[in-house]
Amino acid sequence: MLVLSRKVGEKILIGDEIVVTVVRVAQGVVRIGVDAPGDLPIVREEIQIESSDNLSVGGKKSQNHADRTTSVVNSPR
Repeated sequence: MLVLSRKVGEKILIGDEIVVTVVRVAQGVVRIGVDAPGDLPIVREEIQIESSDNLSVGGKKSQNHADRTTSVVNSPR
């Protein structure tokens, strides 16, 4: 795992198409923005684990799964 220190407004580039930007740091919470191709799924780990758990228990995703997924905001580079 690569561990980096960044300040608000600084970016991390992943390949040629993904940019991660530190948007805000406050009270122990870091808000990041991800600019990536629309066909690349970006999901918080806990949502993916929860979704996997729901699939293994009930055989299908919960009704409100879409409400809990993260939003991808495409900002200009």
